[in-house]
Amino acid sequence: MTSRLISRFDNGRTPLRREVTEEIKRYILDSRLRPGDPLPTENELCATLGASRSSIREAVKTLAALDIVEVRHGHGTYVGRLSLSALVEGLTFRGLLSPADDFRVLSELVDVRELVERGMADRIIASLRPEHLERLDGTVAEMEQGLREGLDVIAVDRRFHAQLLEPLPNELLGQLSSACWDVHEIVAPHLSMVSVQDQADTVAAHRAMVASLHSGDAAAFARAVHDHYAPVRRRLAAARAGGAVPAPGSHER
Repeated sequence: MTSRLISRFDNGRTPLRREVTEEIKRYILDSRLRPGDPLPTENELCATLGASRSSIREAVKTLAALDIVEVRHGHGTYVGRLSLSALVEGLTFRGLLSPADDFRVLSELVDVRELVERGMADRIIASLRPEHLERLDGTVAEMEQGLREGLDVIAVDRRFHAQLLEPLPNELLGQLSSACWDVHEIVAPHLSMVSVQDQADTVAAHRAMVASLHSGDAAAFARAVHDHYAPVRRRLAAARAGGAVPAPGSHER
């Protein structure tokens, strides 16, 4: 490791923080490290890169903010989960910056979520096993019960969509869906109140999605996914057209 990194800074100058950041990333890639693997100690990185302790610390902070590394105090620095946390932060900030951006960000998130679920219909059906279908049935039943009791079922809704993608052998899809939900849950409460009818339509669409999965009908599943997001699109379109004032404390699903 040492010879490989020193060779990039063998002209005697002190590398800038950005260069240190890039070199640590290159080390992770060149060494084929995986999430959870340890990185060299701070002292080793200082000696290897010829960088100051403050430059190393700033570079590590930058990488930690991007979830590329994880600092475990008292234990050291490790390769991070490589999640989409930076994407979440950027979209959330943009969405909270102004009501108009609220509406645009949420519309884009709906597009992404629907595109993923409709586009993966065949693969979802092929990947589901009886135990997965049983969990989805239970989750929809929980949503229906919550609707009858007048409860907010957004957390159950999120769990349903996570369960939907869980059997797929594609970790990035799960991360992308989770990132969309993270942004959604922060930005959406600033939008208009969801009507009781919209909640009922949402729950019914989830039930139709599960029914189509049981029958293995990809076309019906795609239609149910479209129906699921239709109420969201109507509210967003009305809000953007009318310049609706955000209603604190409400939720948009």
